[in-house]
Amino acid sequence: MKVDAEAAGLDPVRLDRIGEHLRSSYVDAGKIAGCQVAVQRHGALGYFESFGMADRERSTPIAEDTIFRLYSMSKPVTGVALLTLYERGLFQLDDPVHRFIPEWRGLQVKVPTEDGGEALVDPVRPPSVRDAMMHMSGIGYAAENADLVVDGIGSGRFVGPETTLETLGQQIAQWPLRFHPGTHWLYSFGTDVCARIVEVLSGQRFDDYLRTEIFEPLGMVDTAFSVDDARAGRLAACYARNSRKELVLIDDPATSAYRRQPAFLSGGGGLLGTTADYLRFTQMLTNGGELDGRRILGRKTVELMGSNHLPGGATLAEFTQPGTYGEVGMDGMGFGLTVSVAQEPARTGVVGSVGEFMWGGAASTIFWVDPVEDLSVVFMTQLLPSGTFNFRGQLKSIIYGALAD
Repeated sequence: MKVDAEAAGLDPVRLDRIGEHLRSSYVDAGKIAGCQVAVQRHGALGYFESFGMADRERSTPIAEDTIFRLYSMSKPVTGVALLTLYERGLFQLDDPVHRFIPEWRGLQVKVPTEDGGEALVDPVRPPSVRDAMMHMSGIGYAAENADLVVDGIGSGRFVGPETTLETLGQQIAQWPLRFHPGTHWLYSFGTDVCARIVEVLSGQRFDDYLRTEIFEPLGMVDTAFSVDDARAGRLAACYARNSRKELVLIDDPATSAYRRQPAFLSGGGGLLGTTADYLRFTQMLTNGGELDGRRILGRKTVELMGSNHLPGGATLAEFTQPGTYGEVGMDGMGFGLTVSVAQEPARTGVVGSVGEFMWGGAASTIFWVDPVEDLSVVFMTQLLPSGTFNFRGQLKSIIYGALAD
């Protein structure tokens, strides 16, 4: 890919620190198999480099078109898809979820009782679409809901081979809520609920809607829920670290479940894609919803997406419970519609701009969009779990240090 650091207002010598750091600290040290970084500013590609192996077992280097598991970087894509329907007037953010998923009507909240037991009570208000987009509906992921059983009502269940977006929404309705909607933040199936709402409002399967309304208009030619035979050789292997901190293969591209189209089209974590594809998505957001003459969202809708919707302008640290996981730090970080939103750098403790928005994926992938600096960054690797290393903080230190205008 053609790179022009000067057109992007970036110092190429300082940008080279990205490669120096990633090679010496991670790839050569055997902490990750490989990675890829793209930096775009002022509409120009200022940096794009690949390091190490996509597949160590087959000695396959990372290439420009390597396909990565996006996991939770699928969430902002789902958020954009739902907001395209918002722009058609088909829902409002505070509409209750049960308007679109009837099984959600009458959900109750599990609360502790004075005698040390638990009871079910009516929520202060029903979970809303905004709550689902923000992980504030009162649901969690399956493992976090395994204890939500009151008099035999509700049980935590993982997604099975026959699960669909429709049946997941129905299953979640059997669980009591963990808290009153809007009062806490808990990482959740909420974005999958949003994907189901996309299906209900559009009358299309979720993957079809993404393809026609986002992927094809943006030229995201390699983003999907599976890889076909023609692309299979480009899928990266996925790794984890064992107790000795050695890399171990946990998903072989040759036998990966991603070789088959899933029944469950997870809006929360099911997509695969390339760095180049995802960079087109982030550049669309950086541009206020448009890329190469194709408008996906209106400028004000992108602003709505990237605004802090936490009550009172609070931070995640004020709404999460101890031990709660998210793809970003909690201090100084607000939350918008499927993305986290940075407050002042002094509060986040990381260099950047007020209002930049971001998220990441379980295999340590990250992105951020900085509207103030007209900047977007995509980092891809395949190491579970995310949070093993602070790639975001380290890359931000280097990239913002390379701004030349």
